[in-house]
Amino acid sequence: MALVSTPKAHLAALSLLDRSLSAIPDEDLATAISALPDDHQEAIDRIAEVGDGDRVAAVRAAISHGRINGTMEQIATILADPCLAACIELLGDKADLPSHDDMTSVMPELVEKFGVGVARVMLASAVVGEAPASPTLIEMLKRDEVLALPKQEARSVVPNRLAVALTADEEAEREQVKAARKERKAREQAEARLRREQAQQAKRK
Repeated sequence: MALVSTPKAHLAALSLLDRSLSAIPDEDLATAISALPDDHQEAIDRIAEVGDGDRVAAVRAAISHGRINGTMEQIATILADPCLAACIELLGDKADLPSHDDMTSVMPELVEKFGVGVARVMLASAVVGEAPASPTLIEMLKRDEVLALPKQEARSVVPNRLAVALTADEEAEREQVKAARKERKAREQAEARLRREQAQQAKRK
């Protein structure tokens, strides 16, 4: 089950995605797009309205102007799609709700194949999509030795009139972690209660 999103939590997720895209050097971004299947490249070119101009510059502009209307998310999803598919394959039956250990076990291979930049975008895209493992993915993007996002100055991810700074979303990230822990505790309690009931029924037979 995905975490229930709030406006602040969604902005926190968007901030991580924005930072993950910003952290990719232009040369690496160009290489990552060129390595995509043809249909993925065409989709990015269409969304970013590349035309005959500089592809990376057009993509950067589309991301900059599309943080709220979904364009940034679309580009990130397409960019990270092959990496996500590989991640799911590596995780196998643990893909629905991987633990921190599960993720750290597969990330080195993904980083080697797709680069740290695309791997970060994949993690951040999953957080925006409210993946059940979002608390784990956020932790990796903030503290993992390889995947942690570079520090950057606060800037607004929404129109200035709303004045929402990216660094103000720490509280929302903590709320996501707390919600996940609460959900996990409730699930464990329900499973324990079911086991007790089954044991009592077995004794009565």
